[in-house]
Amino acid sequence: MRNPLYLILLFSLMACASPQVQKVSDSTRIPALTSSFAVMSDGYQLPVTVWEADGSPQAIVLALHGFNDYRNAFSAPAHFLAANRITTYAYDQRGFGETTQRGIWPADDVLEADAAAMASLLCARHPDLPLFLLGESMGGAVVMTMQRKVPCIKGIVLVGPAVWGWQTMPFWQRNILRFAAHVAPGKKLTGEGLEITPSDNIEMLHALGRDPLVIKATRIDTMYGLTNLMEAALLSSAELATPTLVLYGEKDEIIPHDPTCAMLNRLPDIPSTRFVLYPEGYHMLMRDLQAAVVLQDVVAWIHDQAALLPSGLEVDAGNLRTRLLCEDYQDKP
Repeated sequence: MRNPLYLILLFSLMACASPQVQKVSDSTRIPALTSSFAVMSDGYQLPVTVWEADGSPQAIVLALHGFNDYRNAFSAPAHFLAANRITTYAYDQRGFGETTQRGIWPADDVLEADAAAMASLLCARHPDLPLFLLGESMGGAVVMTMQRKVPCIKGIVLVGPAVWGWQTMPFWQRNILRFAAHVAPGKKLTGEGLEITPSDNIEMLHALGRDPLVIKATRIDTMYGLTNLMEAALLSSAELATPTLVLYGEKDEIIPHDPTCAMLNRLPDIPSTRFVLYPEGYHMLMRDLQAAVVLQDVVAWIHDQAALLPSGLEVDAGNLRTRLLCEDYQDKP
């Protein structure tokens, strides 16, 4: 009798709560971009920062930050890009930074719609300049799911893209997360004690710890929402039609090798999809101590997508370094 009673109790508990998502206004309007924020079609405001290129810009970058971060994540990278004639726009995605309903996950398709609206606004503002999307971690997942919706995008850069979806998680981990998201969705976790190193730039990590706009304690249902997004990003990797530069650090402890290898296994085998593997890189590649090496590759690719990259660290599926990265990976349907 224990097993049936346990199942009844389990499903009863799951019925007690459900993951919360942000409330969305019923109002409709034409998206608009001002000097300090973007207004979406439902009236929601996304704070925006612009780093203008030094001299006449040759390209525009729309940058999307990672989970629990906000637009200031691109402050240092944007100054590097500006010195190379590239203007950068970055905005706080819903639920993060200075947005309303901070800490609450949006509906599954809202982040994607916001990114598409932002890209369209920038194409309209800069019709004579190529637009590139730069997505870090969660931002990369958003970029992967929406890149087909804005034809004016000339290329996308994915930095440690968040593709750790349900199918690449250990069964015990995904079951615990699903259960917790329906039993205690509002419970907040800090991640303390996990002994995970996101970067070797310790000074930068300490600054993030002091920044009040970086979320330190995360709701379980927000993690659940992120995992749904990562699953969608992994599945969409086979459909990347826009020229793509994927950057990944071999020391990345945030997005494990297995889901990254699952993504690589699905990427279209075409010359416009390129992969760079940094042996000393962590998850926060553009803010690591070797950030200049990464950013030089990004700049070179933006200016010429067929150019050899300065780092010389580009690899393909048959490369020994790629095989070693993925030697323990087994594809799962």
